[in-house]
Amino acid sequence: MDEFVSEPVQPAGESFDAAAMARGEPGLPASFQWRDETYEVVSVVRQWKATAAEGGRPGGEVYLRRHYYEIKMSDGSTWTVYIVRQTPKSGSPKARWFLYTITSQM
Repeated sequence: MDEFVSEPVQPAGESFDAAAMARGEPGLPASFQWRDETYEVVSVVRQWKATAAEGGRPGGEVYLRRHYYEIKMSDGSTWTVYIVRQTPKSGSPKARWFLYTITSQM
C-alpha cells in the first residue's frame, strides 16, 4: 500500500548519475537523507517526466516541470521521488527533491 508523504528529501553524499546529467537530465543521487536517516538507492524501477503549460504566455508553450523516479531503497521499500526543475517563488531554493510516496515491503 502506498503511503503519501510529500516531504522534501536531501541528497546524501556526493554521488550523482553523471550519465543522466550529460543528457541534460537531473542526476539521481545514490542516497537520500530523510527524517535523520540515510537511505541508499538500490535500483531504478522506472522514471517519467511531467510537463505543464506556461501560465499566461501566448502560444500554448509547454515546459518540463518535474522528473519522477520510482526507486528501490536499501531498507526494502520503494520510493517515488521527484525533482522540480524550477523552485517555487514561495519555497526554499534548496528544496528541489521531494519524496512523494513510499511503498513498504510486504
